[in-house]
Amino acid sequence: MNFFDQVRLLRLGWRDAVEIALVAYVIYRGLLLLHRSRAVPILIGIIVLFGVYAAAWALKLTMITYILQLGFTYGAIALLIVFQPELRQVLAQLGRTPMSRFFHRMGAVEVAEEVSDAVERLSRSGIGGIIALQREVPLDEYIHSGSEMQARVSADLLATIFTPYSPLHDGAIIIRGDTIVAAGCILPLSQASLLDRSLGTRHRAALGLAEESDALVVVVSEESSTISVAAGGKLWRNLSAPQVRNLLSGGDRTLRQITEEAEQNGVQVRA
Repeated sequence: MNFFDQVRLLRLGWRDAVEIALVAYVIYRGLLLLHRSRAVPILIGIIVLFGVYAAAWALKLTMITYILQLGFTYGAIALLIVFQPELRQVLAQLGRTPMSRFFHRMGAVEVAEEVSDAVERLSRSGIGGIIALQREVPLDEYIHSGSEMQARVSADLLATIFTPYSPLHDGAIIIRGDTIVAAGCILPLSQASLLDRSLGTRHRAALGLAEESDALVVVVSEESSTISVAAGGKLWRNLSAPQVRNLLSGGDRTLRQITEEAEQNGVQVRA
């Protein structure tokens, strides 16, 4: 009996359909979290190694096959260590029940309150600042460019970090959940043409990160004291503290929904 005859004899029941759907969902969520992260090149390298192993096995190159088998045997343990952050995020995503999303929503509102309070203080004092809030896409590569920390988000701490002449004031703060995970971070600069010359390096950095990820980035201009938010490759300018709070407390809303609501509220948007 060949392979095709065996396939025809398979009888798929509802249990098989459920298992296939669950496995497909887990793989989808895993690929979504790995998207634009450092794990993608590693996965490509693993696929290339499997391709070399298949070619060596077909050509009966026993020495190469034996070496690759040894590498795969011990490489599985190494992968668990290398992919530890990504695996932790996958498990966290799987553990998000409707009840946990409710608490996450409450946490997002509290973070939005603290961030909006902080940028309002910075704006009144004429102090520049840039704060990035991580969403689905990990920002690990930018976190490593600054000083890593673990501190609960508070308006007092955010305002203190951006105080002139402090060690970490010249860079971006990155927030994950309700925790400040890094300060003094270097963000990618956008290459888009900006017609308004009053937009400086902070605004380009905010747009650059918004173009490469789904993060929400809040900017306070040192020159004009205006508050802006960048997301989805767009920059919303001249915002008030309540408008910033509304944009940041969106929870699971998509960037498209946030953009539509901002435009309906008369917020100035620049692509």
